[in-house]
Parts: sequence; structure tokens; C-alpha cells
Amino acid sequence: MSRVILWAAGAVLAVAVPFYLEGFWLQAGLFAMAACVGAIGINLLTGATGQLSLGHAFFLAIGAYAYVYFAAEPEGDLGGLGLPTPLAALLALVAAGLAGGAFSPIAGRLRGAYLGIATLALIYLGQHLLFNAEPLTGGYNGRAVPPMELFGFVFADTPELVIFNVPFGALERLWFLGLAVVLVAAWFARGVLRGRPGRAMNTIRDHEIAAAVIGVPVGRYRAGVFVLSSMYAGAAGVLLALVFQQTVPEYFGILLSLDYLAMIVIGGLGSVAGAVIGAIFVSLLPQLLTRYSEALPLVAEPGSGGVSPAEAARILYGAAVVAVVLFLPGGLLGLAARIRATVTRRVPPPSLTPSPDSPRS
Repeated sequence: MSRVILWAAGAVLAVAVPFYLEGFWLQAGLFAMAACVGAIGINLLTGATGQLSLGHAFFLAIGAYAYVYFAAEPEGDLGGLGLPTPLAALLALVAAGLAGGAFSPIAGRLRGAYLGIATLALIYLGQHLLFNAEPLTGGYNGRAVPPMELFGFVFADTPELVIFNVPFGALERLWFLGLAVVLVAAWFARGVLRGRPGRAMNTIRDHEIAAAVIGVPVGRYRAGVFVLSSMYAGAAGVLLALVFQQTVPEYFGILLSLDYLAMIVIGGLGSVAGAVIGAIFVSLLPQLLTRYSEALPLVAEPGSGGVSPAEAARILYGAAVVAVVLFLPGGLLGLAARIRATVTRRVPPPSLTPSPDSPRS
């Protein structure tokens, strides 16, 4: 019952947020939602299957730019297909999956640092394409992102929409779309991890030879999980593009891939909840430091010299990664489980002895 009440309270809070928070916090929350989707994907690959990937940002870029190309109308030197935006989003996921499928033969054969170095090459390839394939990507300036339109409802500032005297612009509308995407992504990944594929993935991670001996097709599972992780990254890229409203090539670099690795390590490897917790921590920390940089010691405003909020955030969650590796192998999720277990042990169980005032049979 307590768990049901907690979920109900969380649902009410999530729905009520756009009515009370300002645009800065809504945008930060949407960035966190996109990070949650991408982190769930790489946690399936790295946390559950044990495959190191440094190229996650490459597949986010494919999702973002593929959505823009499929949804945008041709304009000048920029190409586009002008498809309905829901179809464009689905095709962007397919494009990210196909890119992961093209790399999956390599992913099925390599492991550990070798796979990490191979996926690192995807970042450099992606950066070269994003900056030079100007008819597709817009080059250094990027491209404007067409707003999502679903059943006649446009996720943009226009047309004007007011609900309970609260104007609903693009951020307020995208909030509910982001919630739906995160819930579907988490539900599907949890089903994968709890079923037979999840057990096979964990066996490959813990003991690859034993997995092969008991009949698990190791290469096929590795390739399949890589494709699935790429599609999750593509979905995160589409959501990021809708929030940014402008694709920027520099954003999809090696630092973004490292951020996603930090998310799953800090939150807890191998679990959906751990990926979500780590994604919220890593994505919101720079936003909070930027917001309150004037009140924080040793943190300077961007461009004013000293340690910028982004640099301070990387230092802090870099220290968090070290602390997790040394002292909290289960990440923040494992820490929460320890605290809950400690509290449960300290709370005495209800007495089964009837009180003197209770009626006797």
C-alpha cells in the first residue's frame, strides 16, 4: 500500500510541475528526461551486458539530426523530406538502430577496452559528418528543429494554449511528452532485464565462457543489445532536439559520451532505476551550478574566469564516480537500498500479542 501511495504521489507531482515551475526548471527537467532515456540504453549495454561504449553520443546525434531531416521541409541548400513529425521520430529511431546494426558485427566480436576504442572512433566520424555534411546537418550552425505535432496538437509556443490560467508553451507541452517517453523506455527496459534476455545478458557480463557453454548465443546477444542501446540513444536525441529547438554539432562530442558513462556508474550499473538516478544527478548538476553560481564559492559565471559551472559540475561528478567505485559499488541506488535496509531493521515489527483491550474470541 505504501508503494502504491508513493507512486500515486509521484504521478500527481509530475503532472502538477508545469503549472508551478518556471521555464528554467522545466527545461532542466526535460534535459534530465532525455538523459534518463539515453542512460537506460547505455546501461543495458554496459551495465547489464558488460560492453564498454564510448560512442553513445554518436547515436544521439543520429536520432536528433535524422528527426530534423525527416520532418523539415527543404529550404535553400538544406534538404528535408517534410514527413509528419511522429513518423519522422519513429524513422529517427530506426536510423539510429540501423547505425547500431551496421556496427553490431564489431560489437559482437570485441569486448572491454577494445570495444571502447572502436566506439570512440564513431565520435570522430560523427563530428566530421556533422560539420561537413551541410545539406543534411547545416554544418557549424546546425538546423532548426520542427516542433512535434501529434493528432493536431503542436508542442510549440503557438498556437496559444491556457490551462487553469497557466499559459502552456513549448516547454510545458513537451513536459508531458517527455514523461511518456521516459515511462515507456523504463517499462520496456525493465521487462527486458527481468525476462530471459536479461538473465542471458547478465550471464554474458559475469562469465562469458559459462554463458556460451549453457547455450547463450553470445555474439548475437551482444549485437542485439548494441542495436537496442542505439535506438534508446536515438530516442534521447529526438527529445533533446525538441527541447533545444536547434541542433548543435559540438554538443554531440566525447564529453557527452563520458557523461553517460558517469550517469550509470554513479546511479548504479545494471538497473533501470540506477540509470534514472544517475541521469538526473549528472544532468541537473550543471544547471544548478549555473543557476546559483553567484551564491556558490569558487564557482564563477561562464566567461568571467575561474571555474565555470560546467567545469565545476564535471569535477564534482568525477569525484562522485571515484567515490562510488571505491566505497559504493552499487551506486546511489545501492546506497538508497542500504539506508532502507537499515531503517527497516531499526523499526520493530508489529506485535502479534493481542492487547488487553482487544476482544477475545
